[in-house]
Order: sequence, then C-alpha cells, then structure tokens
Amino acid sequence: MASDPYQVLGVTRSASADEIRKAFRKLAKANHPDTNPDNKAAEERFKQVSGAFDILGDAEKKKKFDAGEIDADGRETFAGFGRGQGAGGPWGPPPGGGAYGAHGASFEGVDLSDILGEMFGGARGGGRPGGGQGGGFGGFSQRGADVRARLEIDLEEAIKGGKKRIAFSDGRTIDVTIPKGALEGQTLRLKGQGSPGRAGPGDAFIELAIAPHPVFRREGELLVMDVPVTVYDAVLGGKAEAPTPDGPVTLTIPKGANTGTRLRLKGRGLADARGVRGDLFARLVVTLPETPDAALEAFAEAWRRDRPYAPKRRG
Repeated sequence: MASDPYQVLGVTRSASADEIRKAFRKLAKANHPDTNPDNKAAEERFKQVSGAFDILGDAEKKKKFDAGEIDADGRETFAGFGRGQGAGGPWGPPPGGGAYGAHGASFEGVDLSDILGEMFGGARGGGRPGGGQGGGFGGFSQRGADVRARLEIDLEEAIKGGKKRIAFSDGRTIDVTIPKGALEGQTLRLKGQGSPGRAGPGDAFIELAIAPHPVFRREGELLVMDVPVTVYDAVLGGKAEAPTPDGPVTLTIPKGANTGTRLRLKGRGLADARGVRGDLFARLVVTLPETPDAALEAFAEAWRRDRPYAPKRRG
C-alpha cells in the first residue's frame, strides 16, 4: 500500500488545493528522472509524489480518501474484504482511466509538461509544449541531460588543432578534438556525450578558453611578441633568433632599429575559422647588458657630452 499522500507531499489535511499543487510542482521538479538520471531513489520518490497528487489533486478522489472510501492507492475500500490487486497505484494508471498513465500526465490543475518546460527551457522536439517524443513521463522522451564544461587550451593548440582529454564530475573522461583556428569562447558540441537517459544520452557542450602565453599575446586579430635585441645590433643591424608557434626563426634587424620597431612574420600568426593563418609581429626591445659594462658607460658619457639628442615622444 502507498504511503499517506499528505505525508508524501508534506502538507496538512487542511491544505488548500493551491498549496497541494505548489507542493507537488516543487517535489516533481526536484525528483523527475530527467534531472536525476540513473537515480533510483529519486525515481521512486517521483512515483510516490505522482501517486499522492493523483489522489489529493483530484477534488473527488480527495473527498473519498478523506472519508475512507478509497485508500492511498486509489482503490475502493470494502469492510471485511481484502484490498484488490488491480493495476492502480502510485505509478500505474489509477482505476477508471486514471489521471496518470504510462503515456501521459493530466493531473487536475497541473500539467507536467509545464513543469518540465520550466526545467528544460521549452520544447524538446515532438511538436507539443514541453517537447514530447512519446513514451516518457508526461510524453517526454527521457533523453539524458546535456552537460557543459570549460576546456583551457594552449595558443599552439588553438592554431594547429589537436586532441585534449577532459574529465567530468561523474568520473567520465572524453577526448575532445580541437579544430584548427579555434577561437576564445568557441563552443564545441559532442553528440551523445552527455548524461545517460532512457532514450539515449544528452550532448556535451565544451567551451574553449585560450590560456595566456608567456611569449605571444593577442592584440585583436594580431599575434604579437617582444624580441630583445642588443644595442650594437640595434645600431649596426644584425641577426636575432625569435620563437614562433611553429618553431624558432632568425630575424634580420635593420640598422637604427629602436624599441617598438615591428617586424612582420607572414603566416606565422593566428588562424581564422577557415584555418588561414594570419601574421605574427615581432616588436623589438633594445636591451642593455645585464651587468654594468665600463666601456659602454665611457662611450655613453662621451656621446652624451659631444652628441646630445632628445628622443621623440611616442603616442
């Protein structure tokens, strides 16, 4: 025999019809199998809540239950005879056609499609409010819930693509294929990688985040890096090795180069959604020796004395 429906819904015997409906809606949303996949306890609780509201949500049944004419399973009670073993109950169709059947829910004053529509933000296919694809609770397909996660990738992975493993809170791990030219905030949809459900699993939505790089930085659609050069290479011209996402290259430093001078490395920058690479810009930074140099200091003293100049303000 089912539990007392008042206790199941957590309401008193003097509760109004509106209070009973509110209690049912709250418990149905919290325990519905679509939001608790593979949770047998929640499924059983949902069955009990549904059965309780089948009694208390129907004014006539509630009146009969309060008068002792039917039991908590909705079956008529007869003095001196055992209770029947019919198909009624908190889950199967109640006697007389039932307010809750295997293919739908039509409680007085409450439609489960409204409740589930609130949970899932609208229709999930099927053409009827709340989504119905048949065969599930209230016409719902019982498809597993979608899951969302954020995956941080390196700049090189965003440019070249690749694979990266991600772990979910339920212990599952999946390999995510990162497309060439991946963008910050881009979301990848992995069909069938969400939570399991009776009509198949949901999908996984993976949002990509590009981690800050120690060398390269993004300026809009451009990729920029700083390249230190010696004083003598800046004055006389020379060569300097510089990193790129594809490996190191040798730069030609022009005579008279200054801090802020930019050299363009064609096709070494970021890739767009089509996989076409942009350019990388090397910003030169004239750099003094890390330890004091007496000869350089003497040269600078003579230069300051004999050839003074005022640098132009930039910007």
